[in-house]
Amino acid sequence: MMSDAARTEADEDVLQYPASPPVVQYAEQALLGALLLVPERLKTIGPLEAEHFANTAHSALFAAMRTVSPPAPEVHRARPVWPNQLLEAAQPHARALTASYLHTLISVCPTDAHAPAYSQMVRSGHARRVLRQHAGLLAHAARAPGPEPARTVLTRADQLAVYLDELTTAFPSHPGSMPRTPQTPAPTAEASVEAEDEERMLLATATAHPDGLPRMRWLHEGDFTVPAHAALYACLTALARRGAPVDPITLLWEGQQRGLLREGLQPAEVLDLLAHPAGAPEHWGQKVLQRALLAQAGAVAARIEALTADDAISVHQLATGSRRALSALSSVRSRWHQATGDFAEKPTARQPAVPRAPAVRTPAARAGPATRTPARPGR
Repeated sequence: MMSDAARTEADEDVLQYPASPPVVQYAEQALLGALLLVPERLKTIGPLEAEHFANTAHSALFAAMRTVSPPAPEVHRARPVWPNQLLEAAQPHARALTASYLHTLISVCPTDAHAPAYSQMVRSGHARRVLRQHAGLLAHAARAPGPEPARTVLTRADQLAVYLDELTTAFPSHPGSMPRTPQTPAPTAEASVEAEDEERMLLATATAHPDGLPRMRWLHEGDFTVPAHAALYACLTALARRGAPVDPITLLWEGQQRGLLREGLQPAEVLDLLAHPAGAPEHWGQKVLQRALLAQAGAVAARIEALTADDAISVHQLATGSRRALSALSSVRSRWHQATGDFAEKPTARQPAVPRAPAVRTPAARAGPATRTPARPGR
Protein backbone atom coordinates (compact mmCIF):
# COMPACT_ATOMS: atom_id res chain seq x y z
CA MET A 1 0.00 0.00 0.00
CA MET A 2 1.24 3.49 -0.79
CA SER A 3 2.44 5.38 2.29
CA ASP A 4 1.74 9.00 3.10
CA ALA A 5 5.35 9.84 2.33
CA ALA A 6 4.95 8.49 -1.19
CA ARG A 7 2.25 10.98 -2.02
CA THR A 8 3.19 14.23 -3.66
CA GLU A 9 1.97 17.56 -2.40
CA ALA A 10 0.03 17.98 -5.65
CA ASP A 11 -1.78 14.69 -4.95
CA GLU A 12 -2.90 15.97 -1.57
CA ASP A 13 -4.29 19.11 -3.18
CA VAL A 14 -6.59 17.22 -5.52
CA LEU A 15 -7.56 14.11 -3.53
CA GLN A 16 -10.67 14.46 -1.41
CA TYR A 17 -12.14 11.47 0.39
CA PRO A 18 -15.88 11.46 1.04
CA ALA A 19 -16.91 11.33 4.67
CA SER A 20 -18.84 8.09 4.16
CA PRO A 21 -17.93 6.16 0.99
CA PRO A 22 -20.63 3.83 -0.36
CA VAL A 23 -20.22 0.15 0.47
CA VAL A 24 -20.16 -0.70 -3.23
CA GLN A 25 -16.80 1.10 -3.45
CA TYR A 26 -15.29 -1.55 -1.16
CA ALA A 27 -16.96 -4.30 -3.20
CA GLU A 28 -15.43 -2.95 -6.43
CA GLN A 29 -11.99 -2.93 -4.87
CA ALA A 30 -12.35 -6.42 -3.42
CA LEU A 31 -13.54 -7.81 -6.76
CA LEU A 32 -10.71 -6.25 -8.75
CA GLY A 33 -8.21 -7.45 -6.16
CA ALA A 34 -9.56 -10.99 -6.47
CA LEU A 35 -9.26 -10.88 -10.26
CA LEU A 36 -5.72 -9.52 -10.06
CA LEU A 37 -4.82 -12.36 -7.72
CA VAL A 38 -6.57 -15.13 -9.62
CA PRO A 39 -7.49 -14.22 -13.23
CA GLU A 40 -9.40 -17.51 -13.55
CA ARG A 41 -12.08 -15.98 -11.30
CA LEU A 42 -13.27 -14.02 -14.34
CA LYS A 43 -15.13 -17.15 -15.38
CA THR A 44 -17.11 -17.20 -12.13
CA ILE A 45 -18.42 -13.67 -11.76
CA GLY A 46 -21.38 -13.79 -14.14
CA PRO A 47 -22.63 -11.10 -16.55
CA LEU A 48 -20.60 -8.18 -15.25
CA GLU A 49 -19.63 -5.29 -17.55
CA ALA A 50 -17.20 -2.41 -17.19
CA GLU A 51 -20.07 0.09 -17.12
CA HIS A 52 -21.37 -1.52 -13.93
CA PHE A 53 -18.53 0.06 -11.95
CA ALA A 54 -19.19 3.42 -10.35
CA ASN A 55 -15.52 4.39 -10.27
CA THR A 56 -14.00 5.44 -13.59
CA ALA A 57 -10.61 3.89 -12.92
CA HIS A 58 -12.19 0.64 -11.76
CA SER A 59 -14.28 0.55 -14.93
CA ALA A 60 -11.21 1.02 -17.12
CA LEU A 61 -9.31 -1.67 -15.25
CA PHE A 62 -12.14 -4.18 -15.55
CA ALA A 63 -12.55 -3.39 -19.25
CA ALA A 64 -8.88 -4.28 -19.67
CA MET A 65 -9.49 -7.54 -17.82
CA ARG A 66 -12.22 -8.39 -20.32
CA THR A 67 -9.96 -7.73 -23.32
CA VAL A 68 -6.45 -8.78 -22.23
CA SER A 69 -5.83 -12.53 -22.18
CA PRO A 70 -4.48 -13.69 -18.81
CA PRO A 71 -1.11 -15.45 -18.81
CA ALA A 72 -0.77 -19.13 -18.06
CA PRO A 73 -1.13 -19.90 -14.33
CA GLU A 74 2.55 -20.83 -13.93
CA VAL A 75 3.61 -17.56 -15.61
CA HIS A 76 1.20 -15.57 -13.44
CA ARG A 77 2.66 -17.11 -10.28
CA ALA A 78 6.23 -16.34 -11.34
CA ARG A 79 6.04 -12.80 -12.74
CA PRO A 80 3.63 -9.81 -12.58
CA VAL A 81 2.76 -10.12 -16.26
CA TRP A 82 -1.00 -9.83 -15.69
CA PRO A 83 -0.94 -6.59 -13.62
CA ASN A 84 1.54 -5.01 -16.03
CA GLN A 85 -0.57 -5.88 -19.07
CA LEU A 86 -3.70 -4.53 -17.41
CA LEU A 87 -2.01 -1.31 -16.38
CA GLU A 88 -0.73 -0.73 -19.91
CA ALA A 89 -4.20 -1.32 -21.38
CA ALA A 90 -6.16 0.69 -18.80
CA GLN A 91 -3.96 3.74 -18.18
CA PRO A 92 -4.87 5.51 -21.46
CA HIS A 93 -8.48 5.53 -20.22
CA ALA A 94 -7.74 6.20 -16.53
CA ARG A 95 -4.53 8.08 -15.89
CA ALA A 96 -5.15 7.80 -12.15
CA LEU A 97 -4.25 4.12 -12.20
CA THR A 98 -0.79 3.22 -10.89
CA ALA A 99 1.06 -0.01 -10.18
CA SER A 100 0.93 0.77 -6.46
CA TYR A 101 -2.85 1.05 -6.62
CA LEU A 102 -3.10 -2.40 -8.20
CA HIS A 103 -1.11 -3.73 -5.24
CA THR A 104 -3.53 -1.91 -2.95
CA LEU A 105 -6.48 -3.63 -4.61
CA ILE A 106 -4.86 -7.00 -4.01
CA SER A 107 -4.16 -6.18 -0.37
CA VAL A 108 -7.75 -5.09 0.40
CA CYS A 109 -9.35 -8.25 -1.06
CA PRO A 110 -10.35 -10.50 1.86
CA THR A 111 -10.81 -13.72 -0.15
CA ASP A 112 -10.53 -14.19 -3.88
CA ALA A 113 -13.00 -17.10 -3.71
CA HIS A 114 -15.73 -14.57 -2.87
CA ALA A 115 -15.41 -12.85 -6.25
CA PRO A 116 -18.93 -13.93 -7.37
CA ALA A 117 -20.43 -12.27 -4.29
CA TYR A 118 -18.46 -9.08 -4.89
CA SER A 119 -19.60 -9.10 -8.52
CA GLN A 120 -23.24 -9.31 -7.45
CA MET A 121 -22.72 -6.32 -5.16
CA VAL A 122 -21.24 -4.29 -8.02
CA ARG A 123 -24.17 -5.19 -10.29
CA SER A 124 -26.61 -4.23 -7.54
CA GLY A 125 -24.95 -0.86 -7.07
CA HIS A 126 -25.15 -0.19 -10.80
CA ALA A 127 -28.82 -1.20 -10.92
CA ARG A 128 -29.61 1.21 -8.09
CA ARG A 129 -27.83 4.07 -9.84
CA VAL A 130 -29.56 3.45 -13.18
CA LEU A 131 -32.95 3.25 -11.47
CA ARG A 132 -32.20 6.58 -9.81
CA GLN A 133 -31.32 7.98 -13.25
CA HIS A 134 -34.67 6.84 -14.65
CA ALA A 135 -36.48 8.45 -11.73
CA GLY A 136 -34.53 11.65 -12.32
CA LEU A 137 -35.49 11.68 -16.00
CA LEU A 138 -39.15 11.20 -15.06
CA ALA A 139 -38.95 14.01 -12.52
CA HIS A 140 -37.31 16.31 -15.08
CA ALA A 141 -39.98 15.51 -17.67
CA ALA A 142 -42.68 16.35 -15.12
CA ARG A 143 -41.13 19.77 -14.49
CA ALA A 144 -39.74 20.75 -17.88
CA PRO A 145 -41.88 22.83 -20.25
CA GLY A 146 -42.45 21.49 -23.73
CA PRO A 147 -44.99 21.19 -26.53
CA GLU A 148 -46.32 17.82 -25.31
CA PRO A 149 -45.34 17.38 -21.65
CA ALA A 150 -47.86 14.62 -20.98
CA ARG A 151 -46.59 12.50 -23.85
CA THR A 152 -42.99 13.04 -22.73
CA VAL A 153 -43.80 12.05 -19.16
CA LEU A 154 -45.65 8.91 -20.23
CA THR A 155 -42.76 7.93 -22.51
CA ARG A 156 -40.36 8.26 -19.57
CA ALA A 157 -42.74 6.23 -17.40
CA ASP A 158 -42.81 3.48 -20.03
CA GLN A 159 -39.01 3.42 -20.19
CA LEU A 160 -38.93 3.13 -16.41
CA ALA A 161 -41.39 0.23 -16.54
CA VAL A 162 -39.23 -1.58 -19.11
CA TYR A 163 -36.18 -1.20 -16.88
CA LEU A 164 -38.12 -2.51 -13.88
CA ASP A 165 -38.96 -5.60 -15.95
CA GLU A 166 -35.25 -6.08 -16.56
CA LEU A 167 -34.45 -5.75 -12.86
CA THR A 168 -37.11 -8.26 -11.88
CA THR A 169 -35.62 -10.79 -14.30
CA ALA A 170 -31.98 -10.10 -13.44
CA PHE A 171 -32.30 -10.07 -9.64
CA PRO A 172 -34.12 -12.87 -7.79
CA SER A 173 -36.59 -12.24 -5.02
CA HIS A 174 -35.20 -11.36 -1.62
CA PRO A 175 -36.57 -13.04 1.53
CA GLY A 176 -38.16 -10.82 4.10
CA SER A 177 -40.70 -8.04 4.12
CA MET A 178 -40.31 -4.72 2.42
CA PRO A 179 -38.17 -2.41 4.61
CA ARG A 180 -39.93 0.74 5.64
CA THR A 181 -38.97 3.84 3.73
CA PRO A 182 -40.49 7.23 4.63
CA GLN A 183 -43.46 8.02 2.42
CA THR A 184 -43.21 10.99 0.12
CA PRO A 185 -45.94 13.66 0.32
CA ALA A 186 -49.16 13.06 -1.61
CA PRO A 187 -49.01 14.51 -5.13
CA THR A 188 -50.61 17.88 -5.69
CA ALA A 189 -50.39 19.91 -8.85
CA GLU A 190 -48.29 22.98 -8.18
CA ALA A 191 -50.45 26.07 -7.78
CA SER A 192 -49.62 28.94 -10.10
CA VAL A 193 -51.31 31.91 -11.69
CA GLU A 194 -51.56 29.98 -14.95
CA ALA A 195 -53.09 26.94 -13.25
CA GLU A 196 -55.62 29.07 -11.39
CA ASP A 197 -56.60 30.89 -14.59
CA GLU A 198 -57.14 27.59 -16.42
CA GLU A 199 -59.31 26.29 -13.60
CA ARG A 200 -61.38 29.49 -13.60
CA MET A 201 -61.86 29.22 -17.35
CA LEU A 202 -62.96 25.61 -16.96
CA LEU A 203 -65.54 26.51 -14.32
CA ALA A 204 -66.84 29.44 -16.37
CA THR A 205 -67.12 27.51 -19.65
CA ALA A 206 -68.58 24.40 -17.99
CA THR A 207 -71.23 26.56 -16.33
CA ALA A 208 -72.02 28.25 -19.64
CA HIS A 209 -71.98 24.95 -21.58
CA PRO A 210 -73.02 22.23 -19.10
CA ASP A 211 -73.89 19.76 -21.87
CA GLY A 212 -70.22 18.81 -22.00
CA LEU A 213 -70.02 17.78 -18.34
CA PRO A 214 -71.28 14.19 -18.83
CA ARG A 215 -68.45 13.64 -21.31
CA MET A 216 -65.86 14.82 -18.79
CA ARG A 217 -66.04 12.04 -16.23
CA TRP A 218 -62.29 11.73 -16.69
CA LEU A 219 -61.79 14.90 -14.63
CA HIS A 220 -61.82 14.55 -10.82
CA GLU A 221 -61.90 17.06 -7.98
CA GLY A 222 -58.43 16.01 -6.89
CA ASP A 223 -57.01 17.25 -10.19
CA PHE A 224 -57.46 20.90 -9.19
CA THR A 225 -54.79 23.01 -7.54
CA VAL A 226 -57.23 25.33 -5.71
CA PRO A 227 -59.58 23.62 -3.19
CA ALA A 228 -62.38 26.15 -3.81
CA HIS A 229 -62.24 25.43 -7.53
CA ALA A 230 -62.39 21.69 -6.85
CA ALA A 231 -65.44 22.18 -4.64
CA LEU A 232 -67.21 24.29 -7.26
CA TYR A 233 -66.50 21.67 -9.91
CA ALA A 234 -68.01 19.03 -7.62
CA CYS A 235 -71.12 21.22 -7.40
CA LEU A 236 -71.25 21.46 -11.19
CA THR A 237 -71.01 17.72 -11.70
CA ALA A 238 -73.63 17.10 -9.01
CA LEU A 239 -76.08 19.44 -10.76
CA ALA A 240 -75.38 17.76 -14.10
CA ARG A 241 -75.88 14.27 -12.70
CA ARG A 242 -79.26 15.27 -11.25
CA GLY A 243 -80.31 16.89 -14.51
CA ALA A 244 -80.81 20.16 -12.63
CA PRO A 245 -80.50 23.55 -14.34
CA VAL A 246 -76.93 24.82 -14.48
CA ASP A 247 -76.09 28.51 -14.45
CA PRO A 248 -74.13 30.83 -12.15
CA ILE A 249 -77.03 31.24 -9.71
CA THR A 250 -77.85 27.53 -9.42
CA LEU A 251 -74.15 26.80 -8.95
CA LEU A 252 -73.93 29.44 -6.24
CA TRP A 253 -76.96 27.93 -4.50
CA GLU A 254 -75.49 24.43 -4.69
CA GLY A 255 -72.26 25.74 -3.22
CA GLN A 256 -74.15 27.32 -0.35
CA GLN A 257 -75.97 24.04 0.33
CA ARG A 258 -72.59 22.30 0.54
CA GLY A 259 -71.22 24.85 2.99
CA LEU A 260 -68.73 26.51 0.65
CA LEU A 261 -69.82 29.99 1.60
CA ARG A 262 -69.06 29.24 5.25
CA GLU A 263 -65.43 28.61 4.30
CA GLY A 264 -64.71 32.19 3.27
CA LEU A 265 -65.85 32.03 -0.36
CA GLN A 266 -68.00 35.08 -1.13
CA PRO A 267 -70.98 35.00 -3.53
CA ALA A 268 -69.56 37.92 -5.51
CA GLU A 269 -66.28 36.04 -5.98
CA VAL A 270 -68.09 33.04 -7.41
CA LEU A 271 -70.16 35.13 -9.81
CA ASP A 272 -67.10 37.08 -10.92
CA LEU A 273 -65.20 33.83 -11.51
CA LEU A 274 -67.97 32.59 -13.82
CA ALA A 275 -68.47 35.83 -15.72
CA HIS A 276 -66.11 35.36 -18.68
CA PRO A 277 -66.40 31.94 -20.35
CA ALA A 278 -64.30 31.26 -23.45
CA GLY A 279 -63.59 28.13 -25.43
CA ALA A 280 -64.79 24.61 -24.71
CA PRO A 281 -64.95 22.92 -21.29
CA GLU A 282 -63.08 19.90 -22.62
CA HIS A 283 -60.11 22.06 -23.62
CA TRP A 284 -59.72 23.57 -20.17
CA GLY A 285 -60.45 20.25 -18.52
CA GLN A 286 -57.56 18.66 -20.38
CA LYS A 287 -55.29 21.46 -19.19
CA VAL A 288 -56.27 20.77 -15.58
CA LEU A 289 -55.88 17.01 -15.99
CA GLN A 290 -52.48 17.38 -17.61
CA ARG A 291 -51.21 19.28 -14.59
CA ALA A 292 -52.51 16.51 -12.34
CA LEU A 293 -50.74 13.92 -14.50
CA LEU A 294 -47.45 15.78 -14.28
CA ALA A 295 -47.85 16.19 -10.52
CA GLN A 296 -48.47 12.47 -10.10
CA ALA A 297 -45.43 11.65 -12.23
CA GLY A 298 -43.31 13.93 -10.07
CA ALA A 299 -44.57 12.17 -6.95
CA VAL A 300 -43.75 8.77 -8.45
CA ALA A 301 -40.23 9.93 -9.26
CA ALA A 302 -39.76 11.30 -5.74
CA ARG A 303 -40.93 8.02 -4.23
CA ILE A 304 -38.53 5.96 -6.35
CA GLU A 305 -35.65 8.30 -5.56
CA ALA A 306 -36.44 7.85 -1.86
CA LEU A 307 -36.36 4.07 -2.30
CA THR A 308 -33.01 4.12 -4.10
CA ALA A 309 -31.57 6.23 -1.28
CA ASP A 310 -32.40 3.48 1.24
CA ASP A 311 -29.46 1.07 1.18
CA ALA A 312 -31.39 -1.47 3.28
CA ILE A 313 -33.60 -2.28 0.29
CA SER A 314 -32.41 -5.00 -2.09
CA VAL A 315 -32.59 -4.51 -5.85
CA HIS A 316 -35.55 -6.89 -6.14
CA GLN A 317 -37.34 -4.96 -3.42
CA LEU A 318 -36.45 -1.74 -5.23
CA ALA A 319 -38.12 -3.09 -8.35
CA THR A 320 -41.21 -4.15 -6.38
CA GLY A 321 -41.51 -0.84 -4.55
CA SER A 322 -40.94 1.14 -7.73
CA ARG A 323 -43.67 -0.83 -9.49
CA ARG A 324 -46.07 0.01 -6.70
CA ALA A 325 -45.15 3.68 -6.98
CA LEU A 326 -45.51 3.63 -10.76
CA SER A 327 -48.95 2.02 -10.52
CA ALA A 328 -50.22 5.23 -8.91
CA LEU A 329 -49.76 6.87 -12.30
CA SER A 330 -51.99 4.34 -14.05
CA SER A 331 -55.32 5.84 -12.99
CA VAL A 332 -54.44 9.37 -14.08
CA ARG A 333 -52.90 8.00 -17.25
CA SER A 334 -56.09 6.10 -18.10
CA ARG A 335 -58.19 9.22 -17.58
CA TRP A 336 -55.78 11.23 -19.73
CA HIS A 337 -56.20 8.75 -22.57
CA GLN A 338 -59.99 8.99 -22.19
CA ALA A 339 -59.78 12.76 -22.35
CA THR A 340 -57.50 12.97 -25.37
CA GLY A 341 -58.23 9.74 -27.22
CA ASP A 342 -54.47 9.11 -27.15
CA PHE A 343 -54.01 5.39 -26.66
CA ALA A 344 -50.45 5.14 -27.92
CA GLU A 345 -48.95 1.71 -27.41
CA LYS A 346 -46.43 1.21 -24.67
CA PRO A 347 -42.99 -0.03 -25.73
CA THR A 348 -42.82 -3.81 -25.53
CA ALA A 349 -39.18 -4.42 -26.39
CA ARG A 350 -36.97 -5.02 -23.38
CA GLN A 351 -34.74 -2.08 -24.18
CA PRO A 352 -34.85 1.66 -23.41
CA ALA A 353 -36.64 3.87 -25.94
CA VAL A 354 -33.84 6.43 -25.66
CA PRO A 355 -30.08 6.01 -26.01
CA ARG A 356 -28.60 4.24 -23.03
CA ALA A 357 -27.38 6.65 -20.41
CA PRO A 358 -23.78 6.23 -19.31
CA ALA A 359 -23.20 4.66 -15.94
CA VAL A 360 -23.06 7.10 -13.06
CA ARG A 361 -19.46 7.48 -12.08
CA THR A 362 -17.56 8.88 -9.15
CA PRO A 363 -14.29 10.74 -9.60
CA ALA A 364 -11.28 8.44 -9.45
CA ALA A 365 -8.83 9.14 -6.66
CA ARG A 366 -5.65 7.62 -5.36
CA ALA A 367 -5.00 4.84 -2.91
CA GLY A 368 -4.54 6.04 0.64
CA PRO A 369 -3.39 4.45 3.88
CA ALA A 370 -6.54 5.01 5.91
CA THR A 371 -8.04 1.72 6.93
CA ARG A 372 -11.67 2.90 6.99
CA THR A 373 -11.68 4.67 3.64
CA PRO A 374 -11.73 2.81 0.30
CA ALA A 375 -8.40 3.17 -1.44
CA ARG A 376 -8.41 5.42 -4.49
CA PRO A 377 -6.40 5.20 -7.73
CA GLY A 378 -3.66 7.82 -7.98
CA ARG A 379 -3.58 10.55 -10.56
